[in-house]
Amino acid sequence: MQIIENSKVKEKLYIEKLENGLTVMIMPKANIQKKYMIWATNFGSIDNKFIAPNEKEETNIPDGVAHFLEHKMFEQENGTNSLDTLTALGVNANAYTSTDQTCYLFECTDNFYPAMDELMDYVQNPYFTDENVEKEKGIIGQEIKMYDDYPSWSVYMNAIKCMYKNNPITIDIAGSIESISKIDKEVLYKCYNTFYHPSNMVMMICGDFEPETLIKEIKKRLKRTEKHGEIKRIYPEEPKEIVQKEITKQMEVSMPIFVIGIKDDSNNITCSSNTITKKHIAIEILLNMLIGKSSKLYKSLYEEELITGEPYLEYEFSKQYAHVAITGQSKNPKKVLEKLQKEIENMKNNELNIQHFQRIKNMIYGNYVKEYDDVQEICRMFVADYMKNINSFEYIENYEQVTPEYAKQVLEEIFNEEKTVISIIENNN
Repeated sequence: MQIIENSKVKEKLYIEKLENGLTVMIMPKANIQKKYMIWATNFGSIDNKFIAPNEKEETNIPDGVAHFLEHKMFEQENGTNSLDTLTALGVNANAYTSTDQTCYLFECTDNFYPAMDELMDYVQNPYFTDENVEKEKGIIGQEIKMYDDYPSWSVYMNAIKCMYKNNPITIDIAGSIESISKIDKEVLYKCYNTFYHPSNMVMMICGDFEPETLIKEIKKRLKRTEKHGEIKRIYPEEPKEIVQKEITKQMEVSMPIFVIGIKDDSNNITCSSNTITKKHIAIEILLNMLIGKSSKLYKSLYEEELITGEPYLEYEFSKQYAHVAITGQSKNPKKVLEKLQKEIENMKNNELNIQHFQRIKNMIYGNYVKEYDDVQEICRMFVADYMKNINSFEYIENYEQVTPEYAKQVLEEIFNEEKTVISIIENNN
């Protein structure tokens, strides 16, 4: 068992790769009542073309299969639903699908092992029939329609479509009404057998545990699995250029909402985890310096009533895509973009304010450290980073390496006007 210790947050991560290829990560938290467990597979909405192990032909699946599969995993052959079983145990259970992962999880204070029994049972024993697949189409169809009516989702997806031409990130995670109509039990079993092999999965558990004992309990509940070959994922080539500069859509909103996106066309696949984490930290600092609550720009936008509150700032990335997203509300989103671009140019043409840089850097470091107080945050963070070949401790370790000079370099490389888009939702009246 590998043990990685981080003295800055005073935490230890225990990692064991089991014989069947499953990676298990455990972070013990002594004297904490809450326990959290995620079992995740590296299969998300962008994985719709692949060559399965021991096959030669390419498989193309309908959009939305990873999400559909997540929904169906809870249904058992005896007619019960595992989500109901877990709820009856007094645990808070859920699942979610993103672009690159599907996660099954629960949080509890009591009944951890009975809950783990149930979770490990349903994830290892799928049950799909023509009838239960057909029934699910109606349920997921309603979910798709509901998301289509959410302005916050529409404004984000439109920004993605402005930035990316071929990348499957432009596909809604749930798919479309048309695409899910093509899903059948054979497609689900094919994807389950391809992507739900332990060697393509990771388990993360946090709570008051003794790691060696917990590993033994996990091994007891694992089905024997034969070795799995490589999954060859096929992604289309994405041009460096954006698709279009702006898009506006009318929906029912009290005030226009916007997403400003900046496409990062640098290749994260070839970068080391150190390089990626350093860049991520630098972008977080720069975004806060540019338009965060303590910035001059935010103050002027707020005073001019051009913005209603602090915008949501994010750098989203995986092995296949990367972009900055700035989300907010404004009576004049294009004016916000214009002022932001002026501020970016101003920052490029002058030295960074060292005091402001250090203040923001300290705040971000404090946020990283704070995440280690919450078992849920720890598990979700380590799983999401694992899918990107990153150990979450690297953010703490690489924090000191992010200098003003390095941040200025990232500013020049990433914050380019020709890679910037804006998506707006305005009132349809």
